[in-house]
Amino acid sequence: MKKTLTLLLFALHVFIIQAQDKSKLSLERIFTSTEFSSDASPQLEWFDGGESYTTLEPSIEYENQLDLVSNQPGKGSTILIRAADLIPEGENIPLQIESYDWSGDKSKALIYTNSVRVWRLNTKGDYWVYDLKTKKLEKLGGADAKPSTLMFAKFSPDGSNVAYVREHNVYVERLTDHKITPLTTDGTDKIINGTFDWVYEEEFSCRDGFRWSPDGKKVAYWRIDATDIRNFLMINTTDSVYSYTVPVQYPKAGEKPSEAKIGVVDVSGGETTWMKFPGDPSNNYLPRMIWAKDSKSLLVQHVNRPQNLNRVTKCDISTGETNIVYQDEETAWLDVVNDFQFLNDGRSFTWVTQKSGWKAAYVITDGKEKRISPDGLDMMSVSLLSEDSDWLYYIASPDNAAQRYLYRVKMNGKGKAQRLTPDDQPGWHSYEVAPNGKYALHSYSTAVQPWIHELVSLPDHKVLQTLVTNDALRNALETINQPNVEFFNVEASDGTSLECWMMKPVNFDPNKKYPVLFYVYGEPAGQTVIDRWSGNRYLWHSMLTERGYIVMSVENRGTPGPKGREWRKSVYGQIGVQSSKDQADGARAIMEKFDFVDEDRIGIWGWSGGGAMTLNMMFRYPEIYKTGMSVAPVTNQLLYDNIYQERYSGVPQLMPESYEKGSPVNFAQNLKGNLLLVHGTGDDNVHYQNTEQLVNKLIEHNKIFSMMSYPNRTHGIREGVNTSRHLQEILTRYLNDNLPPGGRDWKLEEKN
Repeated sequence: MKKTLTLLLFALHVFIIQAQDKSKLSLERIFTSTEFSSDASPQLEWFDGGESYTTLEPSIEYENQLDLVSNQPGKGSTILIRAADLIPEGENIPLQIESYDWSGDKSKALIYTNSVRVWRLNTKGDYWVYDLKTKKLEKLGGADAKPSTLMFAKFSPDGSNVAYVREHNVYVERLTDHKITPLTTDGTDKIINGTFDWVYEEEFSCRDGFRWSPDGKKVAYWRIDATDIRNFLMINTTDSVYSYTVPVQYPKAGEKPSEAKIGVVDVSGGETTWMKFPGDPSNNYLPRMIWAKDSKSLLVQHVNRPQNLNRVTKCDISTGETNIVYQDEETAWLDVVNDFQFLNDGRSFTWVTQKSGWKAAYVITDGKEKRISPDGLDMMSVSLLSEDSDWLYYIASPDNAAQRYLYRVKMNGKGKAQRLTPDDQPGWHSYEVAPNGKYALHSYSTAVQPWIHELVSLPDHKVLQTLVTNDALRNALETINQPNVEFFNVEASDGTSLECWMMKPVNFDPNKKYPVLFYVYGEPAGQTVIDRWSGNRYLWHSMLTERGYIVMSVENRGTPGPKGREWRKSVYGQIGVQSSKDQADGARAIMEKFDFVDEDRIGIWGWSGGGAMTLNMMFRYPEIYKTGMSVAPVTNQLLYDNIYQERYSGVPQLMPESYEKGSPVNFAQNLKGNLLLVHGTGDDNVHYQNTEQLVNKLIEHNKIFSMMSYPNRTHGIREGVNTSRHLQEILTRYLNDNLPPGGRDWKLEEKN
C-alpha cells in the first residue's frame, strides 16, 4: 500500500511538472518542434475577372500532391486539374505544383515545378503546359534545356505562345509545334537578358525582365550589362578539401551601376529596337516598364543615380525615340512607383508621390496631376484601382502608425473616404482585392494573435469563407503564459513622438526593477513597432519575459510608417546618426517614465540594419546600453550595395561625410559594454567582410568582445541542420550571462 501510494505521488509529481513545463516556452519548443508552426496563406488566384478564384488543394487521389480547384465565392468548388492529370508520360508521380498561370481564354495552364533558389527566391525551374481540352501535358524548353533552368514563363495574350528566359536569353516557344525562337543570343553571366543582376533584384525587386505587348506580336525586355561590375568573392571552406571562391556581382556604394537597356523585338525574332534614353546608362536606372494598350509605345521610369529624380519616359517602339511626359523630383530620395498603370485608353497613368508632404495616389494627364487619395494622410499602398467602378481601394492608418486598414474613395476626388475594415478588428490587415472589386482575400493578425485568412465580399466586408484559421497555433499559444504587448508613446528630445511597444513578465511586479532588452531595426526598409504577428521572434521575446526580462522596441524617424514625408525623409544623409539619436532619446524617456526599468541593465539586439543600429547604440551611447547582440550588421556603409546605400546616404563621392558619420565602425573605440557579433560567412547581402573589418577596429582599440560565425550561411543564417535553434541558443545564453534576468526590489535597495 505504501509503495502504491509512493508511485501515485511520484506520478502526480511528474504530471504537475509536465503541466508546469507546458506553460513555459523553450528554445526546443519554438525552434525545433512544429508546435508553434503557422499555416501559410492560401495560393489564391482570381479567375474570370474576380467572379471566381482558383486554389491548390490536397489531392483526393495522391498523397502529398495537389489538385487545382476553381471556387465560387461563398458557393461550391470544382476541380479543374487533378494531380493525376499532371503525370508526365513514362512517370507515375504527378508534378508538384509550385505556382501556375492561365492563358487568356483559361483553356491552358502553365505549371511551374522543380524550382531552385536564385539569391532570395526560387526563380528557376521547369515549366509545363496542360491543355484542359485535350488533356495533354507538355514540357517547355526543348531537348537542350537543362532541368530547372527556365524563368518567368508567360503566355502570349492569345495563348498561342509562351515566352521565357533560359540562361540569360529570352525565347518564344510556339505551342502548336513547340518551335523555339531565340529573341536574344548574346546572354552570358555578364550580359543578362530578360532578368536582372543581384542588386536590381535585391533593391528594386526586379526579377521578371520581359513583357508581352498587348497584341502579342512583340516582346519588350531589359538587357543588363554587368561587364564592369566587380565580383565580390565569398570563400567556401567547408564543402571540399580545398577552399574555393563564390563570386557575386555586387556593386558597392560609390561604384557605378550596371548598364541597363530596354529593347523591343518581334515575336518571330530579328533585330531589337533599343529605346534611346538620354544620359550615361551606367549612371541611371530603369526599374519599371509598362506597355501602352495600343502596343505602339512603352512607359518607363528612368531614375537618376542619386535616386531623387524619376523621369517618366514614353518610348516609341518603332524608332526607339523617347520623350519625358512627367517628372517627379525630391531633395532626399524617391521610391520606385509600383502602382503604375494606364487609364483613359492610355491618355493618363497612375502615380504615387510624396511631394505634398504625404504619400498619395494621383492620375497624371498631359503632365498635370490630379490627386485621388485623401489629403493630409498617407496612402500606404494601392489595393485596387478600378477604372470601371471609379473606386480606389487603398491601405492606410491615419490614427495609428502600428496598424493597417482598407479604405476606398471615389477616383473623381469627391466624397469621403470609407474605411472598409471593421472597426472592431484592430491590428494589421492586408487584402488581395479581386479585379472587379467584389471580393478580397483578407489577412489579418495582431502582435499577439496569428494570421487569419478569409474571403470577404466588398464593400460590406462580410466573411464568405474562412480559409486559414491557424487554430492549432492558437491552441498551442493558450498553453503558455502569453504576455501582452503594450503600445505607448514617448517623446524625443525635440518633442517628436516615438511609438513603442513593451512586453512584461507574466509575474511582473511594479515594485521591482527589471532588465530591458530593446529590439531594433531602424532603417527606411521596415518598422518594428507594428501590431502584427511576428512568429518565432514574438515567441522568443515571450520566452525572455518568462525568464525575467522586459522586451521593448522604439520606432525612430526614417522608418516607413504612415507619419508623413518629414518623418520618413528626415534621415537622408544621416542614416545611423538621426536614427540612433532617436533610439537613445527613446531609451532615456522610457527610463524616466517607468520606475521598474533597471537603468544598469539595458540591452539591445537587431539583425541586418538592426545589427548596425545595435552597434551604433553600443558605440555612440555606451552610457545607456550595457549589452548588445548584433547579427549580420552593416558596419561600414561603403561596403553595402550602391542602389540601397546611395538612395539614403547619397553618392559617396558627393556626400562622403554621410558615410563617415553613419558607419558604426568609425566609433568602435567607444565600446564599453558587452558585445556579441554574429554573421554568416556566406552572406551575399551584407558581406562577412563587414564583421571582419569591425573586428580589426575593435582589436586596434583593445576592445574585448564575443563573436560567432556561421560557415556558408547567408543573410538569414538558416541553412544547415539546427542552425536557427543554435543561433537563438547563442543569443539567449549571451543575454543571460551578460544582462542578468529577474526583478530586483528597488525599494529595498534604496532603503539599504
